Amino acid sequence: MIEYIKGELTELTPAYATVEAAGVGYGLNISLNTFTAIQGKKEVKLYVYEAIREDAYVLYGFKDKKEREMFQLLITVSGVGANTARMMLSGMSVAELCNAISTGNAKQIQSVKGVGKMTAQRIIVDLRDKIVDLGIASEIPAGGTMTAPVNNAVRDEAVAALTMLGFSPAPTHKVVTQILQEQPQLPVEQVVKLALKQIK
Repeated sequence: MIEYIKGELTELTPAYATVEAAGVGYGLNISLNTFTAIQGKKEVKLYVYEAIREDAYVLYGFKDKKEREMFQLLITVSGVGANTARMMLSGMSVAELCNAISTGNAKQIQSVKGVGKMTAQRIIVDLRDKIVDLGIASEIPAGGTMTAPVNNAVRDEAVAALTMLGFSPAPTHKVVTQILQEQPQLPVEQVVKLALKQIK
């Protein structure tokens, strides 16, 4: 089993990296997050996941162990293949994905191309406890989004209202989630008012 490959980065595209180690060029499928992390570097170290099938032997490369662990968890979910898992790790960071899973935010997971409603819900149900057990949940930003579950209906309504007011969805979502964790009983209009004061 290959744990990681360390060597010279000879070719790089947003989805693929070639690393030469000891005279051998290894082709690795990568996520956009890994691409961003290694772009411009000459020497790289990528953690490897080997997908061995009857018709192919494919290597996936990851910038760190946390990303690889998340990938391995995602492909255990029924309906999530290696390409979908890589797409998810391209659309969201490990921290954002953990956050979405732990707060039950199926809409955010569905925003990834190729992930439908049923698959998003399966990911949440199957992985919510596992990300805590494996310690991947430590990737969640400070503010402890693992703690209190938030009212998804109120949160989604508040985020939609703020988005219509011209605020971008990502920071809005974060602020609204924090407000609802501290004060879970707030109605939508109160959440929006508080968020307006906090969004930068």
